[in-house]
Amino acid sequence: MLKVVEGVLASNGITIARAYCLESSSFKISKKQINEHSEEISRFQDAIKQAKLEIDQIKERTEMRLGTEKASIFSAQLLILEDPEFIGEVTDKIKSENVNAEYAANVIADKLVSLFEAIENDYMRERATDIRDVTDRLIAILLHVELPNLDLITDEVIIVAEDLTPSVTAQLDKQYIKGFVTNIGGRTSHTAIMARSMGIPAVVGTKNIMEKVKNNDLLIVDGEEGYVIINPTEEKIKEYHEKKKQFELKSEELKKLINTKTVTADGHSIELSANIGTPEEVQNVLEHGAEGIGLYRTEFLYMNRDQLPNEEEQFAAYKRVLEEMKNKPVVIRTLDIGGDKELPYLHFPKEMNPFLGMRAIRYCLENKTVFRTQLRALLRASKFGNLKIMFPMIATLEELREAKQLLQDERDVLLAEGVLLAESIKIGMMIETPASVAMADHFAKEVDFFSIGTNDLIQYTMAADRMNENISYLYQPFNPAILRSISRVIEAAHNEGIRVGMCGEMAGDNLAIPVLLALGLDEFSMSPSSILPARLQLTKLSREMTNLKKELLHLQTAADVHDYLKDHKLLSC
Repeated sequence: MLKVVEGVLASNGITIARAYCLESSSFKISKKQINEHSEEISRFQDAIKQAKLEIDQIKERTEMRLGTEKASIFSAQLLILEDPEFIGEVTDKIKSENVNAEYAANVIADKLVSLFEAIENDYMRERATDIRDVTDRLIAILLHVELPNLDLITDEVIIVAEDLTPSVTAQLDKQYIKGFVTNIGGRTSHTAIMARSMGIPAVVGTKNIMEKVKNNDLLIVDGEEGYVIINPTEEKIKEYHEKKKQFELKSEELKKLINTKTVTADGHSIELSANIGTPEEVQNVLEHGAEGIGLYRTEFLYMNRDQLPNEEEQFAAYKRVLEEMKNKPVVIRTLDIGGDKELPYLHFPKEMNPFLGMRAIRYCLENKTVFRTQLRALLRASKFGNLKIMFPMIATLEELREAKQLLQDERDVLLAEGVLLAESIKIGMMIETPASVAMADHFAKEVDFFSIGTNDLIQYTMAADRMNENISYLYQPFNPAILRSISRVIEAAHNEGIRVGMCGEMAGDNLAIPVLLALGLDEFSMSPSSILPARLQLTKLSREMTNLKKELLHLQTAADVHDYLKDHKLLSC
């Protein structure tokens, strides 16, 4: 019987090779009382200098292998080592408790890692890996421990590990390392992003691969389906050699679509855009042929720091994205914090249910100085590209109107100061509350576009926290209540002549794409790696699927919808 381990698809592709089990460096960190804290602080400072030198070397090698954009991961790591809050907290702990540097650094690192792991957003949660990568290097230097060196590998292998940090991933040489599998991790980790850039098949989040595999076991990594086969039969190996050949042919075909428009089989133009969190991701967006950016999550500018970004910092980030996108549309969402994304330096009030509390537009309208700073930066950046501004978490017309008025006020001030701005900027709003769905016909008269945020819309419509495993069965993108809400929003928007996009996870789901197309969605915004497969899929579908829309909206359960799609062979499109 075949031994198969399932995981999360991190990087597409199929590979067959022997396992190389990478044992993680184990640090035995003891708490020691010291007599002279100045010497310990000096030792800590020397370790920071050494860690910077090592990360600089990794950054240089990464630039040579993968280019400047991917190497910017290590620029972010260097910032952690320069973070005055991190350095200050470690130093204070050494002084106040008279403890050794490695113990103090580990305690503070654990605190930071826990903070990021608690964030509901996958992208931010996996930034914890970067913090751990940096601090592990720092602690290894303090303890005189050698970190893994993959440069010593000279045979074709598949790396099997608990996790792979970005600095270890940067050492992967495609000549010998044909894939990797890990116990933990997700698609949005820097490690997964780098694997996709290098074209190395990867499956992560298997939970127990280290228990199942030993050195030299033969593995098949199926990056199409997200699983690993251990010691396959000759028949299975032959099957996967053919599957690998077909995958490579399909990949070459997809590359031909990079510079093409997305047009359905019946001639309708659809916009395929990308979701990003940082300016560093723009190059990846362009490499995958996106027609724009459908969601730039600006809250990431505010995280992993000890104070608010000022106007100049924000202006530089927005300007960079707009310029690099070369007049392609860029939808920038205003600050969406609160709920799962608290910033320690803003001292959010303790709330019984933060997802229903002071978050997103509610926070911004309550803290107008913070909001005005962002609006000024956005307006100043507008002349450098095709900017669209979007307000999140709108529930009432009053909120929308107040946000629009604040934007107009700042526009008037900047024009009076002689600042050059774009002549016109399209203004939109997120549809992610049941209230905004119910009032979509009125909201559509006051904005230039809608963007449906399905992640929040589903949990608010179903009254189910999607992070709560006990009720995870209620997180149902295909529930008829959700499909009816989406249909209602699109119909209301089209009646007023405005376009509707979707930037939630559902937009990149190949099962959902035929449904959303039938409902009339104009723009799909997704992770960059999903764009070309989605473009190919859409070219084979017709938008004028009137009967499909009618029948879907009369079904009673999510299972009914899934069965309908399966019966009509829409799951394989």
